[in-house]
Amino acid sequence: MTTLQELSPSAERIADAAQVLVQQVGYNGFSFEHISQLVGMRKASIHHHFASKVDLGVTVAQRYTHQFDGALRQILTAVKPAPQRLQAYADLFETTFMNDHHLCVCGMLGAESNSLDAAVNLEVRHFFQLNVAWLTDVIQDGLASGSLKSAQGAPVLAETLLSLLEGAMLVGRSLKSPLGPRRISDVFLSSLIV
Repeated sequence: MTTLQELSPSAERIADAAQVLVQQVGYNGFSFEHISQLVGMRKASIHHHFASKVDLGVTVAQRYTHQFDGALRQILTAVKPAPQRLQAYADLFETTFMNDHHLCVCGMLGAESNSLDAAVNLEVRHFFQLNVAWLTDVIQDGLASGSLKSAQGAPVLAETLLSLLEGAMLVGRSLKSPLGPRRISDVFLSSLIV
């Protein structure tokens, strides 16, 4: 299997196309033929870079998690108070959704988890664990500093916010709503901010 560090420019184009397809139609909604049409490569050339769709799915989930982790690290560096960090976090989902109602890659993959290979599910689980851990730390800091208030513990609030954002994307797409996950996060955060 190709690792993230080993992706050639052609493999990057394939993974980019697969990511867009996952966000638009889900993992089970596309084949290597669809990717072939998008990137202008023969299926055999795609198989040269990714022996199977599972290998491609793992790479797409890993790349997305890696990119998201970078964005989370940037928020920690650039934004200090917990409420603003949580708003910046919600903006990551808003930005994705405002790109033609795209959904979170790992949210889409998670919705299909019963039909995915264990290797893909492992990467999806890693994405969600990373997010819950990051949110838990930020919320805990906010509760400790007094900038956030809640009778609920940080882990419960972290899972709640992540679930709200993922769900808001799905409902927003289904309703063809111009309003994205930011509106839902604003409602949630208004109940926490002191």
